[in-house]
Amino acid sequence: MASGSSLLEEELSCPVCTEIFRDPVLLSCSHSFCKACLQKYWEQKGSRECPVCKRRSSRELPPYNLSLRNTCEAFLKERSQREKAKSELCRLHSEKLKLFCLDDDEPICVDCLREQHRNHNFCPIEEVALKYKEKLRTALAPLQEKLKAFNAVKLICDQTAEHIKSQAQHTEKQIKMEFEKLQQFLKDEEAARIVALREEEERKSQVMKEKIEKMTEEISTLSEQIRAIEQELGAEDVSFLQVSHVS
Repeated sequence: MASGSSLLEEELSCPVCTEIFRDPVLLSCSHSFCKACLQKYWEQKGSRECPVCKRRSSRELPPYNLSLRNTCEAFLKERSQREKAKSELCRLHSEKLKLFCLDDDEPICVDCLREQHRNHNFCPIEEVALKYKEKLRTALAPLQEKLKAFNAVKLICDQTAEHIKSQAQHTEKQIKMEFEKLQQFLKDEEAARIVALREEEERKSQVMKEKIEKMTEEISTLSEQIRAIEQELGAEDVSFLQVSHVS
């Protein structure tokens, strides 16, 4: 027959993960689940249905079951205390472990001392624990100093890394500014050269235009002279001689 503790643990267990509830939420159908378990179940199913009764939930974010959460926390705390108290008892005699066997290097109870640890060297467990704790404190001090030194070096490294980053950003900004200036200079130089080229083109075009006009006038004059001579050559002999004689 199950014990009362087992029954209570079963009542406080999530139906999905079968562990004690963690952040339990309450559905409208009165069933409770771990929040993470329910969300994972809904994602896998693709619908917001209760893992137990399959009733669909209208709420995407069900409310927390605060009463159940408090009960679970109290149960876990009590179980932890029970396990701690149990760990302080002898597994053979269920007596409190009050002594420490120096020969076997293990905690023992008074009954153990009378039986399997008879004639062994022993000390009160508090005395041995204090001795071991003192050894740990002694070992802890240099480790703390080492950690302190590491943290100091890490701080310097962090500051150096930040300085390198800041310096790189500053240098990048300067490079961009210099290239922007260079680009502006090249644009200005390009514009100036284009202006000079167009002015030279206009000047040369004007010179050529004047030459073409002068040659056109000369061609026109020559053409008129050629037409006049051709007309004379085409005249009758008498008319030709009369014109030529007159001329």
